[in-house]
Amino acid sequence: MGKHEKTAITPTRAENYPEWYQQVVKASDMAEKSPVRGCMVIKPWGYALWENITDVLDDMFKTTGIKNAYFPLFIPLSFLEKEAEHVEGFAKECAVVTHHKLEKDNNGSLVPAGELQEPLIVRPTSETIIGDSFSKWVDSYRDLPLLINQWANVVRWEMRTRIFLRTSEFLWQEGHTAHATKEEAVKRSQMMLDIYAELVEKYLAIPVIRGSKTEAERFPGAVETLCIEALMQDRKSLQAGTSHFLGQNFARASEIKFQSDKEAEEYDWTSSWGVSTRLIGGLIMTHGDDDGIILPPRIASSHVVLIPIYRTPDEKLKVMEFVENLANELKNIFYHHKRIGVEIDAREIGGARGWDWIKKGIPVRVEIGPRDIAKDSVYVGRRDKKHKDKESMTRDVFVGKITNVLDNIQETLFKRAFLFLKEHTVIIDENKEFYDFFTPASIEKPEIHGGFALSHWCGSNECESKIKDDLKVTIRCIPFDGEAERGACVCCSKPSDKRVVFAKAY
Repeated sequence: MGKHEKTAITPTRAENYPEWYQQVVKASDMAEKSPVRGCMVIKPWGYALWENITDVLDDMFKTTGIKNAYFPLFIPLSFLEKEAEHVEGFAKECAVVTHHKLEKDNNGSLVPAGELQEPLIVRPTSETIIGDSFSKWVDSYRDLPLLINQWANVVRWEMRTRIFLRTSEFLWQEGHTAHATKEEAVKRSQMMLDIYAELVEKYLAIPVIRGSKTEAERFPGAVETLCIEALMQDRKSLQAGTSHFLGQNFARASEIKFQSDKEAEEYDWTSSWGVSTRLIGGLIMTHGDDDGIILPPRIASSHVVLIPIYRTPDEKLKVMEFVENLANELKNIFYHHKRIGVEIDAREIGGARGWDWIKKGIPVRVEIGPRDIAKDSVYVGRRDKKHKDKESMTRDVFVGKITNVLDNIQETLFKRAFLFLKEHTVIIDENKEFYDFFTPASIEKPEIHGGFALSHWCGSNECESKIKDDLKVTIRCIPFDGEAERGACVCCSKPSDKRVVFAKAY
């Protein structure tokens, strides 16, 4: 970047990546901190993005036979205690309700009163409460498979929070299924991970690595956790989606049983899976630049902003008529099964409008003034290009090419992210090289985190823990596409038959 080149976001990514992220969220007008510590207010521009993500995902779910339902926000403490590993995994993050009303004390202050007979946990996840319902809904193998999803909020009492990435309350979906056989439950777990990968790669334009978690990194109570991992621009990993094969652990805890076709009573095999508003944070960190967020068109909050330019009342009448007609024309064009979203920014604040929309990441900006109207043309800028790179084109050509332009932006964003992932995924065999890879070269740039290291691991918890303690680096996944290969563990040099993906992570 040139020494004096103007950027909309200060500091830049290179200067202070964590602060850059916070400023991008603020400048994009997507979300803000709430009065409740660790929680966020998702503003319309951010919520429209989440709605588009949920629309795509909900349709994907339903094509595989999944139905939506809703379950209570409050979970009896005794439900969590039924599955020991599960409650241990979430205990430190639980928000607990112990009273059911408020009363005034002698000083006139409101204080909790009416202590509950049993404390209630504010939903951190719903395996146990949904398991209770499943135990009532399933009697026979004819009731299976049971394929349920809910769109909800959850609460996990985080100590260090960051908007979208890690908040005490966030939005998500959680799917839960019950099956008659292990094979069916495993197949469903894999199917849902593939759906998540399709959403993240084809719609959010974020390339991912698919794999399974180690025992230490699994969801509490799961037999196996499958995941997709994405690489952010600071070279830290983001877990973008997980799918859990739960075996019969939760079925036994919740007494989910069925009569088989051989008239024997058996426990169900279950799965659960979910993604959250964390995906928006991943999108920002994958595609954002020093001017703000860049929205992939397939899930963008809106696609095109029309910016009328005029000086006199007469010019305003002519320009606004042209703009409104063009907006109506664009809104009748479908892009990936939805009408093109069009914004009109007629605020009288001069050049600041263009910068506002650059920071908000809208894919296409269109400026229209009297000279453009005289030539029946428009002046077009794309968010995936430099803000100065604009071109004039006739109105008919612009309208005719708009879906191709949006597709090209989508493709460009994915290619950029894929090349970044490829460039920062490194095969490392030597212990010193491994430690150097994850140790900042400069104390002034501690936010640079190496990337993905494909290294051998002997399979021991001791080596996994030592690397985590020394470097704050974890095994992100055992990749599905990794080939069997003999080598030496990057930590202890004992024999290994596989490489795993190591990285620092959010």
